[in-house]
Amino acid sequence: MHHPGPPRFVSTGETVQLAPRDPDPAGRYAWRVADAPPTSDSTVGPESVTEFTPDVPGQYRLGLEAPDGDHLLTVLAFDAAYEGVDVAGGSGEAVRDRDADRAGIDYAAGRLADDGGPPRVELAAEVEDGAVVVRAAATPNPSSSLAAADLAVRFVIDDRDVAAAVAAGRTNPRDAMAVAETETGATLRLPAGSVPDRLRVHAVAVAREPGEDDRVSVADAVSVERADAEGTDPFGASAPDDAFTVTRPNRPPAWTADASVYEVYVRTFADADRGETLAAIEARLPEIAELGVDTLWLTPVLENDGKPHGYNITDFRSIADDLGDRDDYERLVETAHDHGMRVLFDLVLNHTARDHPWFRDANRNPDSPYRDRYEWSESGEPETYFDWELIANLNHANLDVRRYLLDVVDEWAPLVDGFRCDMAWAVPDSLWREIRDRVKATDPEFLLLDETIPYVPRFHEGMFDVHFDATLYFQLRQIGRGHEPADAVIDAVERRAAVGFPDHAGFLQYVENHDETRYRVECGDDAAAAAAAATFTLPGVPMVYAGQEIGQRGRRDAIAWDHAREEIRERYARLSAARDAHPALGPAGDLDRVDYRVAGGGTGERQIAAESDAVHPDDVVAFRREHGSEALVVVLNFAPGEALVAVDADHGRLDVVTGDPCVEADAEGGDRIRVDDVAVVPAE
Repeated sequence: MHHPGPPRFVSTGETVQLAPRDPDPAGRYAWRVADAPPTSDSTVGPESVTEFTPDVPGQYRLGLEAPDGDHLLTVLAFDAAYEGVDVAGGSGEAVRDRDADRAGIDYAAGRLADDGGPPRVELAAEVEDGAVVVRAAATPNPSSSLAAADLAVRFVIDDRDVAAAVAAGRTNPRDAMAVAETETGATLRLPAGSVPDRLRVHAVAVAREPGEDDRVSVADAVSVERADAEGTDPFGASAPDDAFTVTRPNRPPAWTADASVYEVYVRTFADADRGETLAAIEARLPEIAELGVDTLWLTPVLENDGKPHGYNITDFRSIADDLGDRDDYERLVETAHDHGMRVLFDLVLNHTARDHPWFRDANRNPDSPYRDRYEWSESGEPETYFDWELIANLNHANLDVRRYLLDVVDEWAPLVDGFRCDMAWAVPDSLWREIRDRVKATDPEFLLLDETIPYVPRFHEGMFDVHFDATLYFQLRQIGRGHEPADAVIDAVERRAAVGFPDHAGFLQYVENHDETRYRVECGDDAAAAAAAATFTLPGVPMVYAGQEIGQRGRRDAIAWDHAREEIRERYARLSAARDAHPALGPAGDLDRVDYRVAGGGTGERQIAAESDAVHPDDVVAFRREHGSEALVVVLNFAPGEALVAVDADHGRLDVVTGDPCVEADAEGGDRIRVDDVAVVPAE
């Protein structure tokens, strides 16, 4: 089906890309504005892939004439200004439209306008009394003075499902639905007989504070499907409650609640001189599994221009010769599965290498049929980011490019458990939305992980499940350098809600990767131990970059397996085991601040932890994690010296990470938690 996908929620003046799905490059596609607010002058271009910028708030219906018929797409535009908010509060378009040299990327991005950030919304659905009821729970921004009852909720039923219902002779679900406000949001009620075989409902929450611009949430969605479409009355009769199943398509795969990721930089990870690289990686899988991680991210394995990182791809359908062949890759994935590990494929969709056959032809021949498959600057040079000279940006408005990239997705998705999406911010939202629907239709538990720095809350809206948390990464570096207090880790986690991420969004927590200096090189061993513990005890998905667990110092050097520091590996294994054994430490566990005091902590000028054994109060942070009936107190110490920390919470005496007692009495008879890098104790 060429329908362009789910409804879009945008602000006036925000440009969105419109594209037919599953395109036939030889097909004819024509866009039009079928309906718009009376005062709007917005138009669409004549291209098959075009752009639309709403000029006034209100509801728009955009028409697409395609080989398989005519389609309508709803766009809701709000009078909401994002100019005062960092790109972390805006859209992917805002990220891509920054200066071409990408200067000044702020890893700690997420600055909010003075009047706060967007609200949030969560959808749930159930069948009751012969009707499908969708409930929207709206939550004000943490910095807002509004209550939930002050927020407006806008529902939109998916245009694809409206068309399907009408085609099947059912009542138009938009005509049959009833919306009511509640103290915590709103409900949408639809008679069961008006529900098509599939009903997708989307919604946003809108904050309207007096005298300020609207703030619009990340959209959420819920899907209601008929378990058995036969035997139901298409003209409004009720159906039994068990005739429907409900899913929440924007939720990350359930397995990510317990996931931990291990990144492999493929060309320097294993002893490739003893055999082909993929086979050598496969041979080390038992050792990785013993660490307790359960998800393997391999940097690109496709044919490339010879640069060791592999991101300059010359053939998107073939395994690189220096790594092995497709059989080797498939055997590696199968062996990983046998060891209880899922595998992430590094998906590169923004560019090709300049050695790619398309580009070689396009660059030397202005009349090349491949010329329009790339973006070109006025100087005649190919467009790139960061002045990268060996790649060229693809033109995602070209149907041949989109068709090819979708075929690449279809090639590799069946073999793996998810995609780590390289430079996700540089690829149009319309393509990611299509890719998500494409892979989830076959495997709802397929993971989409975006590398977007800084993170973008609206990338969780029908695109990605888990997001690189560069904000936490940056704060951990600042703490290790002595530039920020340790409790900045809590600020970083709280920032997720402040910039608009829903509670169900997932975050990849890391202290280093193949693009960054090793943490211990920059901040020292002691801070590195605490930083790693933070990634395993804060709510998110922890990641270990290969070599991190043995004290590796080179960022992309061959892993020094023969010089592994076993005490570090054992520390990581303990952290992993503790997280697996205690759900409160996982993404679903609540994070709360607690009051704490550091014994003997100086109050003078802040010291850089690596320079002294003295423990400054800013070197230490304590917090509470809770899930269900379990509660834990976590204490992190970034300083070289041992810290004694009093926590204003009743707690046990055994460290669940080591299994050893870690509490002693101070001179006044009070309890102090003794902590080198991390201590985790049960709480009342």
